[in-house]
Amino acid sequence: MLFYKAGKAFAFTGLVFFFIGYCISIVQAQPAANENENAPKYLRFGLAMHGLPKYEATSTHLDYTNPQAEKGGHLKQSAIGTFDTLNPYSLKGTAAQGLNLVYCRLMTRVWDEPFTLYPSVAGSYETNEERSFITFHLNPDARFQDGTPITADDILFSFETLREKGRPNMRQVYSIVDRAAILSPASIAFTFNDGHDRETALIIAMMPVLSKSWWADRDFDSTVLDVPNTCGPYTIDRVDPGRSISYLRNTNYWAANQFPNIGLYNFDRITFDYYRDQTVALESFLAGDLDLYREGDIGRWSSVYTSPLVQSGQIIKSEFLHGRPERAKGFIFNTRREPFNDINVRQALSLLLDKDWLITNFFYNAYQKSHSYFPNSEFDILSESINAQPAPVFRSQLRDANALLGEAGWAVQNGILQKDGKPFEFELLLSDPQDEKLALHFQRNLERLGIRMTIRVLDSAAFIGRLNEYDYDMVSYFWQSSLSPGTEQILYWGCDAAIQKGRWNFPGICDETIDQLAASVPATEDRESLVRTMQNLDKALIDGFYMIPLFYSGKDYIAHQRTINYTDYTPIYGPVLESWWMEGN
Repeated sequence: MLFYKAGKAFAFTGLVFFFIGYCISIVQAQPAANENENAPKYLRFGLAMHGLPKYEATSTHLDYTNPQAEKGGHLKQSAIGTFDTLNPYSLKGTAAQGLNLVYCRLMTRVWDEPFTLYPSVAGSYETNEERSFITFHLNPDARFQDGTPITADDILFSFETLREKGRPNMRQVYSIVDRAAILSPASIAFTFNDGHDRETALIIAMMPVLSKSWWADRDFDSTVLDVPNTCGPYTIDRVDPGRSISYLRNTNYWAANQFPNIGLYNFDRITFDYYRDQTVALESFLAGDLDLYREGDIGRWSSVYTSPLVQSGQIIKSEFLHGRPERAKGFIFNTRREPFNDINVRQALSLLLDKDWLITNFFYNAYQKSHSYFPNSEFDILSESINAQPAPVFRSQLRDANALLGEAGWAVQNGILQKDGKPFEFELLLSDPQDEKLALHFQRNLERLGIRMTIRVLDSAAFIGRLNEYDYDMVSYFWQSSLSPGTEQILYWGCDAAIQKGRWNFPGICDETIDQLAASVPATEDRESLVRTMQNLDKALIDGFYMIPLFYSGKDYIAHQRTINYTDYTPIYGPVLESWWMEGN
């Protein structure tokens, strides 16, 4: 669950500035010179989606970092597949793993708050209560890795380039900007149109910074293997296209001593070696060729880590409880197609997955049943009460499912469930072979009621193609939400997204109540309102039986060499590897 810590509120009176014809109140990354309880309460250091930031201008470091962490060492990790570009913001090509290490942003996000940003390239900012604009004043120390200063011209270039040629989520949010204006070589203002909400300013504040001079003669839409001029804590050192990429800690990093970076970026070198699949990568790790491995399969975690290095204690298995929403994964009904346009049918099939049996026999009793579209979060209002109830007897679930199908007009004839002479049959689409064992169990239960389900496993490209076209009867997939959900919710559940291909409304949901709730999420003005809205949205989604929710763990599983260390405090979003370090260098 979320452990939300509100910061200390500051009130102030100050000078009134005129901006674009109306008054604004200044919000700067410095303590208030004068306080007045009757004045509007604005943030002084950091920008939070709701409420006030946890940290103040006097804070020395983040709670999940160690200011005395040892610098040095070479961290080797795995990546799967291949890569052909060093530009992570274009649609062209497959970007190399770890490029976040070389780029910087206007403001820095931290991971022990739901959604809060702190000064970085932007040393301070201004906004108003409605967040209808945001102005950034650049840190005079901000530099690209070639030593040239970051200017407002670079910020404007970054914005215009990413709005026109960046990834779809960037294009969508950046299009809400009505005007971007350079006020001085070190100041730039973004004014939003009527489509903005309280989240828009934060999304703009997370904009990655591109070097205008480096990109000026290059095609942003093409794959790039030349090492770009960036501004982050690491530099790209070695590139073996498709096979390996290595990053070197930038000892001249301009922001190394900024508050959000103290105790971060401790490894001298970070390398990602590419493998064709997870099995080969894990074998390499267990043989000692890699230093760290994130495990996503509880079966492997519980049974495969038996190498001599594990048994001797050279490799440590660490489990971390976290408070972020986990993937809402399930077997998703396509309500655009019969028979899944009938809620009785969807509810009936939801009873035909024996989750308790699966947890015991497939998941080593390490997973929990999901009942929510936001599992492992305070947005899931039903989880605690449902999990406290005795597990239902599966035989009774079969009887209830059969009764619901009867109400929907389905009846068994010659061992086949039929309606108007048509058999009940459909296809379940999978992309992960690991899901096949769940699908086979589900298939056997469906057969007991005369339902025929075909299972089809596709490669990634074919699967994504059909997913984007909404071309399936039922699909095994997921949604991912954060502790600070926003505009993505209407793209997940809204009526418009149900008919726009390539969105994320996989079930084809179109419900007035759900539409209104999803649209109101980014407009909530405080944390309490957000939680209440999200809980109501979750309940409305659950009541619609749009998917059969599967399972979640609430933990991160990371195996690592014993020389790697981290603080005792795990932030709500889970382990932050940038805060880890290697001992004995």
